[in-house]
Amino acid sequence: MQQYNLFATTSRGLEQALAWELGHIGVKNPQIVSGGVQFEGDQETYYRANLYLRTAIRVLLKIKDFPCESYDELYARCRDIDWLEYLGLSNTLAVDCNCRNSALTHSQYGSRKVKDAIVDQFRDKTGRRPDVDAKSPDVRINAHIFNNHCTLSLDTSGESLHLRGYRKLIKEAPMKETLAAGIIDYSGWDCNVPLYDPMCGSGTILIEAVLKAANVAPGLLRREFGFHRWRSFDRALWQKLVNEAEQKVKRNVTCRLYGSDIDADAVRTASENARAAALVDRFIKFEVMDVMQFHPQADSGVIITNPPYGERMGEKENLKDFYKGFGDVLKHNCKGHTAFLLIGDTELVKSVGLRTSQKLIVYNGPIECRLAKFDVY
Repeated sequence: MQQYNLFATTSRGLEQALAWELGHIGVKNPQIVSGGVQFEGDQETYYRANLYLRTAIRVLLKIKDFPCESYDELYARCRDIDWLEYLGLSNTLAVDCNCRNSALTHSQYGSRKVKDAIVDQFRDKTGRRPDVDAKSPDVRINAHIFNNHCTLSLDTSGESLHLRGYRKLIKEAPMKETLAAGIIDYSGWDCNVPLYDPMCGSGTILIEAVLKAANVAPGLLRREFGFHRWRSFDRALWQKLVNEAEQKVKRNVTCRLYGSDIDADAVRTASENARAAALVDRFIKFEVMDVMQFHPQADSGVIITNPPYGERMGEKENLKDFYKGFGDVLKHNCKGHTAFLLIGDTELVKSVGLRTSQKLIVYNGPIECRLAKFDVY
């Protein structure tokens, strides 16, 4: 089958976790770069990537790359591509553009120039032009312009892959599913020990943990991917891969997961989200609890949580006492456990009052965070 240059995007800091995942689905020699992983593969490879990857945001299929120092050059280069190979008159299209460190600085205008080049070529060749649908196109084209160099790709994913489909209710500032999955990978947790999230919010960390433990491919929860609307879509191949993924689900897995939050609405939201995800709600016990009353159910286990931090709550200075208090809870109530805290400020890491055994830089949206590991003895 034809081989393609592919690129899976992710949040900064999760590139290593994404490379591990690609290796697990059979990709050879994935190359880590900032914000994602480059790899090669055929049609089945990018189908598998969309179906199985937990930490990827999008999977892009490269069409062309070229130097580009002006909008006119961008337009001309895009006019040279045979777009009839990728879409027809019956297909709607959209163009996403991102300009950084380049003579081209206006991403929206760059998007318009790429779109104009495509529809003008169609008009010249066929006398008609395809329609634009910015929200739900049949074919989404990605233009990445960096250091005066443009890479054009087809977006195989459609909607962002963090949108699994189970999050029916949302609390303020929820963690993305992809970030939660990456943190779980970095923690090394497996279902042989209990997992706790004492500030569970919408329940994303625990839900993603169960999906991984039960080997539920995240793509099984979605109805559609971008490539489903392509002219090249191989329905039989896709159905074969879906059937394989369904057969790999571990329906009899045993896990012990506990989620709590001081906010009763958050606990209700987490419970509803867990019920919407396959197999999940029967493995997680949710309850309303002040984190300062947290006490694990067993002598050993893993704690993964995302405490509040200043950028989210607007009161960073007042949070130092909160972090010290939670550090005391870990010291007195959680001996024999390993805790992973996603913290948005290095000063707040220090406020916990425990020595970190590991700190990784990961990004929660635009916020640079530390995933701090504490071994509690």
